[in-house]
Amino acid sequence: MKKIILTYGIIAGFIVSLWLLTAAFIGQNEILTKYGMFFGFTSMIIAFAFIFVAVKRYRDNQLEGSITFGQALKIGVLISLVASTFYVLTWMVEFHYFIPDFMEKMTSAQIQNWKAEGLPEAELQKNIESMENWKKLYKSPVMVALITYMEILPLGLVVSLFAALILKKKPHSKG
Repeated sequence: MKKIILTYGIIAGFIVSLWLLTAAFIGQNEILTKYGMFFGFTSMIIAFAFIFVAVKRYRDNQLEGSITFGQALKIGVLISLVASTFYVLTWMVEFHYFIPDFMEKMTSAQIQNWKAEGLPEAELQKNIESMENWKKLYKSPVMVALITYMEILPLGLVVSLFAALILKKKPHSKG
């Protein structure tokens, strides 16, 4: 089980990390600003599709075609953790070494967006205060890691749950 978890966790981790690196290389531009979240979540969904492949492969090749919900969920969750750790480590390096002013740029861009939307002044100030709190959180590497895990890990857990529900299979009864 360990080999399949590491193999597919690393594949998924490379996929999501590749997106982060590509986005940093491209830099902030209009397309990335507008569609970056779409591309980011698309890369995560593609990466986590490998959970289905891993669970099915383990079920069919190691368990003679049957797997419990719990076994399938365990494989999916562990693959999600491996892939998410790749994502977090990639972001930590990228943020620290290549875009240390990320929060300032993101805050500025978000405030411009809110102003362009015509947000009422009271709501604008409330949102700016919220962004300032996020900037404070981002000064701690531990908080950056936790926030980054919260971007990706929940999706991996949901995909793991679906994979376990879809791919669970009772053993064939003999007789």
